Amino acid sequence: MTDPRRRAAGVGRATMSVMDPIAQRKQDHIAVSLSAAADFRHVRTGFDDYSFIHQALPELDLDAIDLSTTFLGHRLRAPFLIASMTGGVDKGAVINRNLAIAAQRLGLAMGLGSQRITVTHPGTLGSFQVRDLAPDVPLFGNLGAVQLNDGFGPDEVRQLVSSVGADGLFLHLNPLQEAVQPEGDRNFAGLQAKIAALCAGVPFPILAKETGCGLAGDTAAVLVAAGVSALDLSGAGGTSWSRIEGARHAAGDGENLGEVFGEWGIPTAISLRLVRETCPHIPVIASGGLRDGIAAAKAIALGADLVSLAKPLLAPALESPEAVVRAIETWLQQLRVAMFCIGAGSIAALKATTRLVTR
Repeated sequence: MTDPRRRAAGVGRATMSVMDPIAQRKQDHIAVSLSAAADFRHVRTGFDDYSFIHQALPELDLDAIDLSTTFLGHRLRAPFLIASMTGGVDKGAVINRNLAIAAQRLGLAMGLGSQRITVTHPGTLGSFQVRDLAPDVPLFGNLGAVQLNDGFGPDEVRQLVSSVGADGLFLHLNPLQEAVQPEGDRNFAGLQAKIAALCAGVPFPILAKETGCGLAGDTAAVLVAAGVSALDLSGAGGTSWSRIEGARHAAGDGENLGEVFGEWGIPTAISLRLVRETCPHIPVIASGGLRDGIAAAKAIALGADLVSLAKPLLAPALESPEAVVRAIETWLQQLRVAMFCIGAGSIAALKATTRLVTR
């Protein structure tokens, strides 16, 4: 296999140029993600198929509802992960810094965007280094699973995690995105064994994360058997990375793979149910189209341990950490009110509720 450090030799610490294809791709991803072009148009998350039975006598003080929880040994003030988004370009640095400040203020977990670019372009590392801004929160690095077929192994992953002071690593699974991206990495063969070797070869948790297409139950079982410590569903119904790639590479009718597969994936609520049926004990993060706190409450009642947002925080993160805090606090207040109106005074009580029913 190719040693990624050897590939990086001679690159130096030059700043990224808009002409660099990796930097350009990251800039494109930010721009398209901010638009409606990134959204699923017909597939929904599936949470609309569920309703809470209202409790008119909750016997609770709304202000006393406890959102705190524990995830992979870390105490959080709310069951919330700021999703992996970006890095490697100037806007990515701004986004990561503002998200990190918000995570620290609110006591939440945070994921970083894909760090592969820091190996080929070491000068971009600073855009991911936010530990000084969020010293007390669980922080997770990020690498594409497909990069395990390109020379990345336990040694390289330990370096990636150490370089940003992270507590673990998201290994993202994005076969559809890579398939429709003209410059994509498409060799996903043999990854199961390499994921298992990685999990056994590092002293920190490896979390497996889909990227908008959801995890099936059998896939989750394979990942758990390989040794991953948690799963992020990232189901269909929110942002379509296939459609993002399609917007980047517009083609004639019938030729744009990204658009053709723009509605592909397992809706988030269905993915959550499938994973919980197959893997009842693995920590699960529900993400993919959770646009309000009611959907978050439903996800937790269906078995999620944390919920996660990306797109709703992207524009606020370009503005300021205060804008991010406001957006998350609004969302958490919606979660708190939903819990109040079903008589669930804690996250444990929400997980155990019998007041969520199918419509």
